[in-house]
Amino acid sequence: MGPGPLRSVRRDSLLAIGLAVLLGIAWTVRDHVALGALRLPDTDDLMRLQQIRDWLAGQPFADLAQHRLGPAPGLEMHWSRLADLVPAALIFLLTPPLGPHAASVAAITLAPLLLFAAMLVVIAAIARRLGQSGRVAIILGALAFPAITLFAPGRIDHHALQAVLVLALLHACIGRGTLGQGAIAGAATVLSLVVGMEAVPLLAAGGAAIALRWRLDAAAGQARMAGYATVLLLGLSAAAVIFRSSGWNVAACDGFTATLWRAAMLAAMAPAAMAVAGFATQSVVGRTAVLVAAGALALAGAALNAPACLHPYGQVDPLLARLWLAHVNEAQPLAALPIGKAIAAGGMALVGLGAGLWLAWTTRTAAAWIVLGFQVTAVAILLVQVRGAPLAALAAVPALAAMISAARLRGPLALVLAWLAASGIAHAGLGDRLSPAAAPSRHGCTPAVAAARLAALPPGLVAAPIDFGPALLATTRHRVLAGPYHRDTQGIRAMYDLFLSPSTQAEALARRWGVDYVALCKDGFAEVGDRARDHRLLAGSLVAGQVPPWLRPLSPAGASTRVYTLTQPARRTTQ
Repeated sequence: MGPGPLRSVRRDSLLAIGLAVLLGIAWTVRDHVALGALRLPDTDDLMRLQQIRDWLAGQPFADLAQHRLGPAPGLEMHWSRLADLVPAALIFLLTPPLGPHAASVAAITLAPLLLFAAMLVVIAAIARRLGQSGRVAIILGALAFPAITLFAPGRIDHHALQAVLVLALLHACIGRGTLGQGAIAGAATVLSLVVGMEAVPLLAAGGAAIALRWRLDAAAGQARMAGYATVLLLGLSAAAVIFRSSGWNVAACDGFTATLWRAAMLAAMAPAAMAVAGFATQSVVGRTAVLVAAGALALAGAALNAPACLHPYGQVDPLLARLWLAHVNEAQPLAALPIGKAIAAGGMALVGLGAGLWLAWTTRTAAAWIVLGFQVTAVAILLVQVRGAPLAALAAVPALAAMISAARLRGPLALVLAWLAASGIAHAGLGDRLSPAAAPSRHGCTPAVAAARLAALPPGLVAAPIDFGPALLATTRHRVLAGPYHRDTQGIRAMYDLFLSPSTQAEALARRWGVDYVALCKDGFAEVGDRARDHRLLAGSLVAGQVPPWLRPLSPAGASTRVYTLTQPARRTTQ
C-alpha cells in the first residue's frame, strides 16, 4: 500500500471515528434520561443486559439459560455469548471506579458506538476497493436508516455486531486474492454463525463469491480459497468448544447449536474440496466441475443431516404464530407494511439496488458484481422479512457512493437529488410524512411502569403480556412466565391460556403454574381482537374492573397498569 492509499485509509478512519463520536454524543444527550434509568430501546437489549448481569454474577459462561423466564427450571436461550463480550468487559472494567449502575449505563452507551465506528471504517474500505470515495460512503453509512438504529446507545443486542461481520466478509470477498483475505472471510463467516442465523443467506453469498473467483482467478483465487476453507474448518471446530452452550443439544437450528454446527461443517466441505483440487488444476473447466460437484454434495449433505436448518423458526406453535409472531414487526414482509413504513424501511435499499445494477453493468468488474450479489440477497431477505432492512441499507452504500460521484459530473441539481435519493434518513422522513400520526398513549401503561409497581413486591412468578417479560427480568427479582422468544412456547401458551380463559379455569391454571402475580395494561392483548374485551374471560373482566375473588388488586383504583396477587385458596370443610 503506497503513501497515497495509506493517507486515504487514515483520513477515512479519522472521519469515521469522529463522526461516530459526534453522533454518539448527540444520541446520548437525546436519550440520556432513558439511558440513565436503563430503559433500553428494545426488549432484546434488556434481555441481553440481564444475560450479561447473570454471567457477571456467577452464571457459567456456557450456561445461556434464562432461569427466571418460562416454567421452571427456565428457558434455554438461542443466543450466543459472543455478543455479550464487549458490553460485559466494559461493565467489568468500569464497575470498580464507577459503581455497578454507572458502569452499566456507560457500557450500554459505548458498546454500540464502538461497533458504529467499526461499521463506518469497513464501509469506507469497501467503497475504496470499488474505486469510490470512502468519505462519501462514511457519510451515507451514517445516514443509512434503518441500519443506524442498530448502533444507537442502548442497542446492545447482536444485530450491530452481525452487520459489521457481514460487511467484513464483503470487504474480504472483493479484495485481493490472498491467503489473508480468505482467512478474514472465513473468520467473519464463523463468527457470524456463532452470533446467529439471520445473516446466513449473506454468508452463503460470500461463499459463492469466493468460489466463483476461485474458478476464474487461478492462483489468486486459490490463495483466497485456501485461507477461507482452512479458517472455516478450524474456526468452526474451535467455536464448537469455546461457544458450546447449555443449549448445544437442543434439537433446533435457531442458534449456534449442534444441529447448526453439523450443517455448517458439512457445507464447509465444499470450499475444502475446492482448496485441495485447486492445487491440482488451474483449468476453468476442471474447477467448474469441482465447484458444481463439491457444492451440490456438501449442500445436500447439510440439508439431509440437519433439515431443521431449512426452517430455523418453523417449530413455533401455530396458535402462537398467529397471536404473537404474526404481530412482530421485523418478521413481516415489506409489502405488508403501510406505504410510509415500507418507504422508510426499504427506500434506501431499493434505490441502492438500482445503483448497484448500473455500477456492475457499466464497470463490469468482479468487485461490483459481488457487491450487487450481496445487495440482491439482502433485498430478497428484506422483501420476505423486514428484519433484513438494516443489512440491505448498508449493502447499498458503496453503489450509492458511486451514484453520487456520477451525479457530481452532471451539476448541482443532479448532485442534490442523488444525495436525497441515497440518504436513508431522507426516506425515513418521507415515510413519516406518508404515515398517519400515531395516537398518543392516554394511559401511560408500559412494561417499565408495570416493572416499577412489581419491583417492591416479594419475588414470585408473574403472568403478564409477552413484552413485559424482559423489563420485569431486568428491573425486578421476579420470575416471568412469558417473554418474546420463540423457544418459550410453553410459557407463552400458558400465559395466553390464563388470560383468555373464564375466571374459574384461569384460577386453576394460575395455581397449577404457581403464579404469584398477574399484571396487564388497560388495552392489553389487542392482538386477540374482541376476545380481549370479553368479560367472560379473565383479561376482559380485569380490564372492565371485574376482579374475581381469587385475585387481590395491588395497584390503585383506576390505574392503567393493573397488578394483582393471588389470594390463598379457600379451604374445603368436611361434613
